Amino acid sequence: MREPIRPDLIRAALVTSGRPWRAVEFHPSIGSTNSRAAEIVRSYAAGPGGDDSPLWRIVLTDDQTGGRGRLGRTWQVPPRASLAVSAVVPAPAELGWVPLLAGVALVRAITAVTASGGTPLQPRLKWPNDVLLPEDDDRKVAGILSEFAEWAGGSAVVIGTGVNVDQTRDELPVDTATSLRVAGAVVRREDLVTAYLDELAAVLQRGPAARSEYRSACATVGSHVRVHLPAGGVAEGRAVRVDDTGALVVSVAGGEQAFSAGDVVHVRPADGRGGPSGLA
Repeated sequence: MREPIRPDLIRAALVTSGRPWRAVEFHPSIGSTNSRAAEIVRSYAAGPGGDDSPLWRIVLTDDQTGGRGRLGRTWQVPPRASLAVSAVVPAPAELGWVPLLAGVALVRAITAVTASGGTPLQPRLKWPNDVLLPEDDDRKVAGILSEFAEWAGGSAVVIGTGVNVDQTRDELPVDTATSLRVAGAVVRREDLVTAYLDELAAVLQRGPAARSEYRSACATVGSHVRVHLPAGGVAEGRAVRVDDTGALVVSVAGGEQAFSAGDVVHVRPADGRGGPSGLA
């Protein structure tokens, strides 16, 4: 039987001196943690500072019934089998890097928590921030959706994160998805969310200094890719770098082209795996 998450443990770990996190709002079931977090942001009328700011607040659930991925995809899993959390963070000058750095934080957290549990996994990133597990043939274990939000006193980014934690193979929606359990790692969701939010605060506060870590963890760079564009059409070539805005630069026929949005497929001969991104 899957146990409910313990928000009291998460509050005790995160809402403490020396950490920026200020509140954890838990829902046994909710449509979308991102939608609720954006609602919190809009509800604030005063400027940042003190208790009049929505920044550094967390929305968490055991059962997300209307989860959203990038490009409007839906994301649903059995109750208590995954991690579904949204965090409200300050909007930096270069918004394009926020979802990428969130991916770095999640890779760090999964690496640390699975290692401490005795089954170390080595996740890597597919641009912009899908988390893949080489231990299960580079299937996707997590995805991140970042959305800009404003209130009367300023602006923020809502970072929604979904991690497949305890699903069995039969409970996963597509063959390109995996879970930590399927890959052999058993972790407590409380440990994973605490580690992730600690890492998220750290990488965001480092700002540009964390970008080299993203580039090192991004398996897309150097791969032959197809980029499915939001407005339709496909570009194909070799991904050569992530530029200073966070866009993926691909060498295509006629030169290099930068993409700030789109679904990336890592092209592999023969096996056909590497479906488009979204929250798995």
